[in-house]
Amino acid sequence: MSRILLTGATGQVGQELVRSLAPIGDVIACDRARLNLAAPDTLKQTIYELQPDVIVNAAAYTAVDKAEQEPELANTINGIAPKILAECCKETGASLIHISTDYVFDGTKNTPYLEIDTPNPIGAYAKSKHLGEVGIQDVLGDRLNQYMILRTSWVYGVYGAGNFVKTMLRVGSSREELRVVTDQVGSPTWAADLAGAIAGFTVRALNASTTPPAAPIGGIYHVTNTGVISWYDFAVAIFEEAEALGYPLTVQRVVPITTDEYPLPAPRPAYSVLSGKKTAALLGDSLPYWRQSLRRMLADLQAAVPGHS
Repeated sequence: MSRILLTGATGQVGQELVRSLAPIGDVIACDRARLNLAAPDTLKQTIYELQPDVIVNAAAYTAVDKAEQEPELANTINGIAPKILAECCKETGASLIHISTDYVFDGTKNTPYLEIDTPNPIGAYAKSKHLGEVGIQDVLGDRLNQYMILRTSWVYGVYGAGNFVKTMLRVGSSREELRVVTDQVGSPTWAADLAGAIAGFTVRALNASTTPPAAPIGGIYHVTNTGVISWYDFAVAIFEEAEALGYPLTVQRVVPITTDEYPLPAPRPAYSVLSGKKTAALLGDSLPYWRQSLRRMLADLQAAVPGHS
């Protein structure tokens, strides 16, 4: 049975991956205590001991605003560590599947970003994630069946506390009015859908390692739920779907505001929609429409956490 090393196994995507990868192989689920990307000197020895066939890197520094004060830590976890993982893969023959972000783009485009578009990260977090992409490509760029960089966006899920859906549910249960940015546009992505797609990529990576395909399947892919929306419209949809499920809500009004009216330490891309055509071609289908997935996530959350209904 194939050995799949999963980093970040306790994160919102990592916990979904533990389940989605289980039917594919022997999943070695590593949390920060077992495999700490902030301590890159320890990575190689651990990976050589575990001898995985595939490394799925779901660990990341994701505190976008805090990264402005901690750029070195963000660069270590998001930039240096992925390159070391790639070096391990080059030396052992393992494949690397790495999760990246829409934030590598500056948001000045007004049509969906393609994998071939040139990144231009505009904050410390974004620059650290781009550094990781570049490092992987520097090491494995001539081995196009051995790595996949999967950019995603606006991830939320049942697990973890720091996602937009859970934040809206929390504040929406105690406030009558909320102000939400309307001039940032993207594609919300449910962690469970993302994990399912990553399982599909993992199968193809394992197959390519034993039977090289006619055309290389590695490189960069964009993986998000389909559909485009602003943060404001996403908030409105969250409350509509949550109300239909009987969530306890106090919110009466969601007021659209501009990014300038809600300043944050880190800049955000105004438009970060990613084209999923390349992913759909490889996996055979697109990820579901964002609102369908939101509805399913809220139902799953309701079942998992007492007090949400």
